[in-house]
Amino acid sequence: MTITSYNKASSIALPIGYDDFGKITEKKLNLVDKSLFIKELLDDEKTEVVVITRPRRFGKTLNLSMLQYFFSPEVIGQSTKGLFENFNIAKAGKKYMDHQGKYPVVFMTLKDIRDHDYDTAYMKFCALMRRVYADYRYLMKSTALYDDEKQLFERILLKNANKEEVCGALRTLTEYLYRHHGVKPWLLIDEYDTPLQSAYLNGYYDKMIDLIRDFFGSAFKTNPCFGRAVITGILRISKESLFSGVNNLEVYSVLNPKYSEYFGFTEKEVSDLIQQFHLEEYSDEIRDWYNGYQFGDTTIYNPWSMVHCLQQEDRRFMPHWIGTSGNELVKDLMVKSNTEFKRHFESLLQGLPVQRLIDENMVFADLNKNHEIAVWTLLLMSGYLKVTKRENVDQGMLCMVAIPNREVRILYRQVIEQWLANGHGVMWYNDFLKSLLMGDIAHFREQLKELMEETISHHDVTKKSEAFYHGLMIGLTASFGADKKNYEFKSNRESGYGRYDYLIMPVDPNHFTILLEFKKVVKDDFTEETEFKDVSVQLEKAALDAITQIHTQGYLAEVKQRGRKNIILIGLSFLGKHFCIREERV
Repeated sequence: MTITSYNKASSIALPIGYDDFGKITEKKLNLVDKSLFIKELLDDEKTEVVVITRPRRFGKTLNLSMLQYFFSPEVIGQSTKGLFENFNIAKAGKKYMDHQGKYPVVFMTLKDIRDHDYDTAYMKFCALMRRVYADYRYLMKSTALYDDEKQLFERILLKNANKEEVCGALRTLTEYLYRHHGVKPWLLIDEYDTPLQSAYLNGYYDKMIDLIRDFFGSAFKTNPCFGRAVITGILRISKESLFSGVNNLEVYSVLNPKYSEYFGFTEKEVSDLIQQFHLEEYSDEIRDWYNGYQFGDTTIYNPWSMVHCLQQEDRRFMPHWIGTSGNELVKDLMVKSNTEFKRHFESLLQGLPVQRLIDENMVFADLNKNHEIAVWTLLLMSGYLKVTKRENVDQGMLCMVAIPNREVRILYRQVIEQWLANGHGVMWYNDFLKSLLMGDIAHFREQLKELMEETISHHDVTKKSEAFYHGLMIGLTASFGADKKNYEFKSNRESGYGRYDYLIMPVDPNHFTILLEFKKVVKDDFTEETEFKDVSVQLEKAALDAITQIHTQGYLAEVKQRGRKNIILIGLSFLGKHFCIREERV
């Protein structure tokens, strides 16, 4: 879709790519005012440690930067006095503005600690603490510190500290700042879970969680030298695995209404932006592309995508958020997920919500165990799903989940196609699907053979081949679902006396209607000495049985009721890398 009415608002500059509050105000960029987040934090004075989890690019870093500029008297040598005079927090009254510039503030982000091995990650962690300490070099001359404490400070600066000293570095810094200033510092920690995600993907999760647990435990457990702390991330890691023993800590995920309006754009904020850019006639399309999130009870638009959409030079609606970082974890989950997960996920791709249990206390170890609840939880917390309805049950939170918007749907399609294409490229995969749609079953068979040989591992081949075919089904759903104007796609639907596996029905009755039925041949029926020709016989029999089942169970009832005549029935049987396709045209 092309937008043609930007000209009147071309002078409006939104902060694309900026996450430093000071730079945004210095450049006088148009900023959506989220400063009442400060008021709500100050009102929640009984909670010492606040952990807020939101998807990436939803304003977490910018909000923490705003807190840094509000509470600290200066940032990078620049005074913060007067910076908030025109923001909503100033209108909230003197009670809140009395806090401006009155605290030492420690601001650190763990976003760059995502490496392929633990040793490199630990070195980066030491380098991070060195940079944090460098901002407080003045403490080396403080009369509030003893000589041995200054020596420890210097060891961290020079990256000569031992592991115990590194793990205790944040607690040590809070003590030094408190003694020097006589005021307890605020601690702001961004992307606390990034090292854990990377460690999970690269196989050193246990070592990394031990490091981060010791670091946080030292800083927050029975530490009388800090005032308040705000921690942000994507996932709500369980308190037992990461914050064990930390009292007075509250975690606010996307399911919690508290702070819900401060991360992402609300309906009112988007409405104001649409008016500024004179895009009222495109409101529905903007909502279709970038809305759909529900944080607590607040409807939220993706802020990163909205800003890019409003200032897109070629004025097109397109995906913006899905390309901002790798989607390795999502792809990993798709490949490893069990049959039950794939079946429900296929319903999501068809636009149907599904009801699943969600456990807010994320444990990465459960992903390794193919724990379905953990998979759904991760997708929800990461912004790849939304909750439309929820209720508390004995097992946890029972949620109705759905795909948030068109942008995320495109991401799923890309991830699935890339996995199934396995290096061939999306164009090859599209040609593979096109051969099916055009009724060129011989070409489809040859390409499927190539796909099976290169995608399925020899190890545990029977289990993985079943996962492959379920993946193929959701790949078909994802790909054809993007072309709803020309095709209807249905999976596992009732027709006649049973449920067919997959139906592709074109809007144009002159095109082929395709009904697919899958059959798995069980490996236990064969011995190691079974010759391939015997397997081939069984595969062919199963494929023909699939076509027979279509007839005997009346699966064609829906197709015939719709008056379709160009129909291809496909029976597809499989065992490991081996498969057989039989077709019948009716």
